[in-house]
Amino acid sequence: MSWHSIPVTNAAPPKVDYQKQIKPLLARHCNGCHGAKKVMSGFRADAGRLAARGGDRGAGIVPGQPEKSLLFQVLTGTDDIERMPYEKPPLKPAEISLIKEWIVQGAKFPADEKVVRGRRTSDHWAFQPIVRAKLPAVNNPAWTRNAIDAFVLSRLDREKLVPAPEADRVTLLRRLSLDLLGLPPSPDQVDRFLADTAPGAYDRLVDRLLASPRYGERWGRHWLDLARYADSNGFTIDGARSIWKFRDWVIDAINADVPFDRFSTEQLAGDLMPGGRLDQLVATGFHRNTLANQEGGTDDEQFRVDAVVDRVSTTGAVFLGLTVGCARCHEHKFDPISQRDFYQLFAVFNNCEDNNDANALDPKISVPSPAQATERARLASAIVSAEKPLAEHDRRFAAGMSAWEKRLASIDAGSFSTLKPARWTTAKGAVLTRLDDDSLIVDFSVPANDTYTVTLETSLESITAVRIETLTHTSLPKNGPGRGDNGNFVLSEVTVAAAPASGNAKLSPIKITSAVADHSQEGYSISNAIDGNPKTGWAINTKTGSPNVNRQAIFFPAKPIAHPGGSRLVLSMAHNGESANYLVGRFRVSVGTAAPADLKIPGPILAIARTARDKRSKAQQAQLVDAYRGTDSGRKQLSDTLIDLKKRRDAINKAIPTTLVLRERKQPRQTHIHIRGDFLRKGARVLPGVPEVLPPMKTAVPVGTRLDLAGWLFEPGHPLTARVTVNRFWQRFFGLGFVETENDFGLQGDPPSHPLLLDWLASEFIRRGWAVKDLHRLIVTSATYRQSSATRPELLERDPRNRLLARQTRMRMEAETIRDTALAAAGLISDKIGGPGVYPPQPEGIYILTQQKKAWPEAKGEDRFRRCMYTYFWRSSPYPFLPTFDAPDATTTCTRRSRSNTPLQALTLANDKAFFEIAQGVARRILSDGPTPDSQRLRFGFRTCLSREPSSEELGTLSEFLSIQRNRFSQSTKAAIAVAPARRPEGVSAAEAAAWTAVSRVLINLDEFITRE
Repeated sequence: MSWHSIPVTNAAPPKVDYQKQIKPLLARHCNGCHGAKKVMSGFRADAGRLAARGGDRGAGIVPGQPEKSLLFQVLTGTDDIERMPYEKPPLKPAEISLIKEWIVQGAKFPADEKVVRGRRTSDHWAFQPIVRAKLPAVNNPAWTRNAIDAFVLSRLDREKLVPAPEADRVTLLRRLSLDLLGLPPSPDQVDRFLADTAPGAYDRLVDRLLASPRYGERWGRHWLDLARYADSNGFTIDGARSIWKFRDWVIDAINADVPFDRFSTEQLAGDLMPGGRLDQLVATGFHRNTLANQEGGTDDEQFRVDAVVDRVSTTGAVFLGLTVGCARCHEHKFDPISQRDFYQLFAVFNNCEDNNDANALDPKISVPSPAQATERARLASAIVSAEKPLAEHDRRFAAGMSAWEKRLASIDAGSFSTLKPARWTTAKGAVLTRLDDDSLIVDFSVPANDTYTVTLETSLESITAVRIETLTHTSLPKNGPGRGDNGNFVLSEVTVAAAPASGNAKLSPIKITSAVADHSQEGYSISNAIDGNPKTGWAINTKTGSPNVNRQAIFFPAKPIAHPGGSRLVLSMAHNGESANYLVGRFRVSVGTAAPADLKIPGPILAIARTARDKRSKAQQAQLVDAYRGTDSGRKQLSDTLIDLKKRRDAINKAIPTTLVLRERKQPRQTHIHIRGDFLRKGARVLPGVPEVLPPMKTAVPVGTRLDLAGWLFEPGHPLTARVTVNRFWQRFFGLGFVETENDFGLQGDPPSHPLLLDWLASEFIRRGWAVKDLHRLIVTSATYRQSSATRPELLERDPRNRLLARQTRMRMEAETIRDTALAAAGLISDKIGGPGVYPPQPEGIYILTQQKKAWPEAKGEDRFRRCMYTYFWRSSPYPFLPTFDAPDATTTCTRRSRSNTPLQALTLANDKAFFEIAQGVARRILSDGPTPDSQRLRFGFRTCLSREPSSEELGTLSEFLSIQRNRFSQSTKAAIAVAPARRPEGVSAAEAAAWTAVSRVLINLDEFITRE
């Protein structure tokens, strides 16, 4: 038989054995990154059901459909999915085919397959529990003042180094004052401290400084760096926001020594805490300092997600000292933080109400001062009290409305004659055009306010009323009849003058005694248009029906306007309202000759009265009720009282500042892992949680909240929060923390220089109830802190960065401290605490290159000399002095400022407008307060600026410089006047004041002036 005659059959592929064929294959190629010990992308391949479940990108296997199965896709690679194994040879085609066939056959695996329980762990020091070490023995125990010194000296003993001697008392005072208050001591404070030679003088000094309200400002500024605080939204438009109440809350909380655990919890979850006090809501502004994009065409959800990502990254940096943001797009490259860990933290913050609407910036709350709160409550009570008699009056008066309607239905409306405008002008440039119906319409650009003056002529010899009709038109906003955005207007004042039509007789003002309208907006009665007050007016908005309809007002003179042969009328319509552009958009003027009683009911009201009640619209009925109330002379006083109270209430509500807060959504959002960090590519769903390498988070409800996260951060067994916080405090006092990479305690971060001391301080911080002032007191009273900052040759060689702490650290001051120190030296600094941002002098042209011009209303008086932390901070164009001296830009959290040394800094101190004023202030202070001999004045200037006495060499150099400047300015009065302070002590010439100003500029330009020793 030939082979052509053998029948061909489609034999089924052999069944794939998972245990013998698939599991070994996956173990060989996949388990290294996707097993129990290491779980990349949340995917485990070491068990069939785990492989099927998948990981961060969703299900791993769709039985019967290999092309839809992620496991098969990653083995073959697609345009969107990188081929695996990563950076290793791919599987052989036969191996891939075997896995494909297994999936086709249903991806079967034993139901009882054992799964190794894996939990991400690490033996890295930062993830281990805090251990409180015993105090080490040292060679010179007499040097130590507290436990800190034992640990430091123990390390120095091992390195065969000795600590530096204690700094002199003036240096200690200036160091303490700058570190704790951010301000230098005054000469009087130096004298008092030097005079206190009793035991414990230093400790008493520390206690006084810690009790100062300036302490909260100094340490509040440190915290605002972490909180990325700014007064604007960021990005290129960078609109203003109101969040300064959060800044003030930080200052107040630090001054009150609120324990750090509560201080942090209120910022992370104050809205979820029992009681929900107003100040706890204000505290949540910590995580409302995120940027908000106001640019057109942006995706609100994208920037909402970015804000949540920022909150996660900030929380990680501030409280955990970890770069958790590196796991947004993939597994952390170095630390045991998975992408799933990141999105579990993301889920904690993903249920906040804010939607990144940068123009609304909700949610926000009003934060009244105690006085405002009291007045608001009083007004609310007064309004309720005023509403009761008005409601009772209206109830009684309403009983007569039916009879009034019947009387109106029987009245014949008096007729009006339309007048043709002869001439018209406007005060501020509004363009009026006459239409065919003899109405005038406002065209083209509209000024904020304006006054129309219209001349009209009539042959009528007796005029008893003047009517203004405000008319709609398609060219007006919402069809008008006003030019306001909603079609409304505010007509502030109407006046009429008249003269005989013939001849050139002088116009005589006409006294208008009453007016009626077919409708008036609440609080904007037609009577306001004739009350002589330019701040009130007639408006027509309505709560029922459309406001964009024709309206009319009728004005009645005290006596008829009568001239034989007719009259020439000049009508003036003033618009002086607070809202811009609320002008009448189109109007027509007519006059009536009938008896005033027949004209006092506007024609539209009579027409409604003649309409059967069941045929009237709600708007018509409301208009009729308003007209009926207008006949109620007894209502006005009651109504005016209520209107006045409501205006005062509205005024105080407008004056009350608002602040941005966090608020939990009622309907929780679902959170998914974002594949490669793309919020549009959603992977597996996750629930709120914390990194697996850290202790688990306890939750009070089934799904973890921000309050649970805050509680977890301050659990006694948490390895990071106390370490990270203590390290950051140490950094403020010594320039660098024990861990130099203060925002990265992970595997790529630096190990601690003094691990036992770090843990001892962390445990002590917890033991003392997270009391910050206690910890600061402990640090600044140590011998370690009190050392001189002078270096020694052996230290320069072996420890140039002072990691061993064999001396103190000399540091250039932060930007704010430099300016505050200068203001203090000049005797100008304000002691006012809190309040909205201020605008000190700055160079011209700062906002030329910004997308949206920023307001910088240069402050006068006290606000000109407020502490620098109160300076209004535009993210896109900050006060230029601040970035010059390395202040952060507030786009992300700043855990440590850089310290640069640039020529621009010296030029700023020498030539900046604000520092020139400061130099003048120092000079004025020297001339006013210093003793009269030059040498004594120079000593006083030195002590004012540097807190110390000058050396004889320094005194000689400055004396010579003073002489040169005196000679220079005595030869040029113009130059002297340009440099000298405008306010000079009595009897001091411009040349003398200018010379001392030059000396003062030298003093504040010394390196020592901006250095904390």
